Amino acid sequence: MDVNEELIQKAIEIIQGQCGEDGYCALTLMDIDDRPNTTTITPSKADGIKSIAFCTGFGTRTERIQFRPDACVCFNSTEYHISLKGRMEIITDRDVKHEMWYSGLANHFSGPNDPGYVVLRFTTDSYTLFIDWKTVRGVI
Repeated sequence: MDVNEELIQKAIEIIQGQCGEDGYCALTLMDIDDRPNTTTITPSKADGIKSIAFCTGFGTRTERIQFRPDACVCFNSTEYHISLKGRMEIITDRDVKHEMWYSGLANHFSGPNDPGYVVLRFTTDSYTLFIDWKTVRGVI
């Protein structure tokens, strides 16, 4: 396994470890005034570094995505920095919402059929990984 593949594999493990109720990452979207806005969000499910799904509600995030779907997702610690750039889409499909539902969402929504509950799907098109004091950049 070369260095790039090794760092990508480590990034996948880090991202998987941040999925679920206790994890979080930074999400940057462009606001309607065309300026970047960064918030934290809990990733629900990831497919390697290729895509990440988030469970949230309609609000300012979804407004930003409708305005401009370009996004950046970052995972940070003193040991690594993972920056994924790509596009976000809003998913309202009933089956997907049921598949992504987890118990912690009950604090915010009445259930997977709550009309205010949506799934966001981020698809990566490029990445910068800084892990073990090594950096790799690439496109997907």
